[in-house]
Amino acid sequence: MSQSASSSAPRQRVRDLLPTVHLGRYQTGPKNSLTDIPGVLVSTQSIHSSPAYPNAPQNSINTGVTTILPRKDWFHQACFAGIFRFNGSGEMTGSHWIEETGLLHSPIVITGSFGVGAAYNGIYEYAIREYSDAEGKVDWFLTPVVAETFDGFLHDVTKFAVTPQHIVKGIDEASSDAVKEGNTGGGTGMLAHWFKGGTGSSSRIVPGEGEKKYTIGALVQANYGAMRDFRISGAPIGRLIFEEQERMAREDPLNPKLMSQASLLFKHIQEHKDKKDGSIIIILATDAPLHPLQLQRLAKRATVGLSRVGGWGANPSGDIFLAFSTATEAEVQNDADRWTPKERKIDMTEDATINALFEAGSDAVEEAILNALCMAETTVGFNATVDGLDLDRVKELMEKYL
Repeated sequence: MSQSASSSAPRQRVRDLLPTVHLGRYQTGPKNSLTDIPGVLVSTQSIHSSPAYPNAPQNSINTGVTTILPRKDWFHQACFAGIFRFNGSGEMTGSHWIEETGLLHSPIVITGSFGVGAAYNGIYEYAIREYSDAEGKVDWFLTPVVAETFDGFLHDVTKFAVTPQHIVKGIDEASSDAVKEGNTGGGTGMLAHWFKGGTGSSSRIVPGEGEKKYTIGALVQANYGAMRDFRISGAPIGRLIFEEQERMAREDPLNPKLMSQASLLFKHIQEHKDKKDGSIIIILATDAPLHPLQLQRLAKRATVGLSRVGGWGANPSGDIFLAFSTATEAEVQNDADRWTPKERKIDMTEDATINALFEAGSDAVEEAILNALCMAETTVGFNATVDGLDLDRVKELMEKYL
């Protein structure tokens, strides 16, 4: 193991690592996690083996699934939702229906690129188990929402280790616990800024009118970006580490302080990741009363948080963002008269007063990405070993900026 991978600092979230770092002016929720939004449930599963591949080489399976339930009864009571595509080299199924109606009535599953089909089927299998009639038949409408990023550097994608049963289990076990971060869930095999990446989350509380308070949270699956672009609160940490590593690789290729991925960074990077960047999926949730168009606008602001850390939407990157609100319950799967318009009153936020939610959402995204990187651990994978971010070195470098 490289010295950078075995730094003395334990894996910890960015606020614990850098207590004085500035990550916005709004207070975090009690868990600083997507599950601070009441009713939102999450589960993560990491997959490192599969009965379908009993002879798979050691360390060749590193994938997983993250399951988000917008509310417990996601099947009957839709949330308002909006989507923004910053760059479209990726997949989020069900997006056409959300853009058409502004309604989200599916779990959100995030996994590796080659797990999308199994995840899609898994949502259906759960729904059939729970909502088929006495004869086992169904006559309802459901378009599953499944998003992906590519984990093929650390996972052998020819091993279809994600199964529909993982999705059913994820829906069954989703809870309000703080989201597990780093090498977990769909983020198990992901890289971010050429460090080990993965799953991260954060939340903010925004004061509303009178005594009201609203919570906004972010969950990311981070698998994008160049090391040289990585920043923490404006400090060019990635560039400094990259230049150190580049110098060591040139002067002493056997230096024990070289990261495990150094050969990829300086020998093969032009052949591989510079030609095919990764992706990031960002989910924003809030209990503020936002209608679908406002949620689409909120999803766009995820770009601001991403850019602060160093993402800029490379051509082969899939940067797809979804925002939803739990404030309104829109009944679906009903037998309403389709030909008689029916009025429905909803609460909504006045557009002129929405700025704090935009700002807080951007801040939560920024911190969620940093949490993914700070919590992710060195991983021995299919094509490479990738070190986690050296937290000791980060602390040393940040002393110049804090």
